[in-house]
Amino acid sequence: MASARPLIRRSLCRCKSSFLVKPSTSLTSSRHISSSSPTPPQNQVIFSGIQPTGIPHLGNYLGALQQWVKLQNSAASGTKLLYSVVDLHAITVPQDPGVLRRTKRESLAALLAIGLDPGRSVLFYQSSVFAHSELMWILSCTASMGYLARMTQWKSKLSLKDDASPLDESSKSKLKLGLFSYPVLQAADILVHRATHVPVGEDQSQHLEFARECVTNFNHNYGPTLIQPQTILSPAKRVMSLQEPHLKMSKSHSDPRSRILITDDPPAIHKKIMAALTDSTNSVSYDPQNRPGVSNLLELLSHFDAEGRSPEALGTAHADLGLGAFKKLVGETISEKLEPIRMRYEKLISEDKGGCLDQVEKEGARKARESADETMALVREAVGL
Repeated sequence: MASARPLIRRSLCRCKSSFLVKPSTSLTSSRHISSSSPTPPQNQVIFSGIQPTGIPHLGNYLGALQQWVKLQNSAASGTKLLYSVVDLHAITVPQDPGVLRRTKRESLAALLAIGLDPGRSVLFYQSSVFAHSELMWILSCTASMGYLARMTQWKSKLSLKDDASPLDESSKSKLKLGLFSYPVLQAADILVHRATHVPVGEDQSQHLEFARECVTNFNHNYGPTLIQPQTILSPAKRVMSLQEPHLKMSKSHSDPRSRILITDDPPAIHKKIMAALTDSTNSVSYDPQNRPGVSNLLELLSHFDAEGRSPEALGTAHADLGLGAFKKLVGETISEKLEPIRMRYEKLISEDKGGCLDQVEKEGARKARESADETMALVREAVGL
């Protein structure tokens, strides 16, 4: 075993150079501190996770993943960054085992391709670190079922009304324990690494509030042991569907033209943008209420604009363009920015049959286990295990 580690390090060095990106600006965090928590670590610990749905689309990238890279490249040298492919969360709904194994690797390759550096950030599969599940069970023993019943995710997954109860007959026939209690696992994901900061979108703030609730309950019962995580809100707006611009861009949409994957090649991007739903007015203006399709394209263009212009400013700048010429411009701009990511992704997936990915995950899991074991030693001592 002693001879294996140098081989892993050399492999990481070979992989690393192909996906480094330039440093960017940091995000602003909002503070959430509880008097029942122990003193936070001197250095920040940042944790976040992504479901293994395979190759991310633009909504995933612009809404979350791009911010992970910015955090990595702007964080102080003492900051610990952990990013996980949360495969245990994926099985709260039925999964084909072969497909899950493939999409896990695709998700990991995408994280590397966008610029996450395994020499700086810890990248791992959630299921590789057993402490996530152990802490979930311990937290479950002090978590409120009433709080979980008010959470929205299990209701939306089962297409139930917002006021649905887990005790309703319509709920009991569909609801599984894993889906109902998954927020406890999500809390454990964060707390097991003593994360001080968690980057989230506005629609995820409820989950982080529940994690803080779990800290309060545990520390009330066993003393100040777990850390209250703070929120880092992503500044990115929601990226909307190209075919139904009133809906979020999503892989669940039946029309593949509704989304752009970060590995789409220029012809595919051009085709999807040209087919994007707009309106009958052959000009460009930013008017989200009356022209949602055109406004959505302006928002996408704004994300990739070299001058950092707002959608409103871009609408004014391109007001004289017809929609065909404007769509061509949007497609070319997105393609230019995504092409390096696509090339890095394809290299990672194909080179050595993806062996580099396996080595990156193995080393990341080792580091994540070390991080989690420190917390679990304190938790077990507090609980009496």
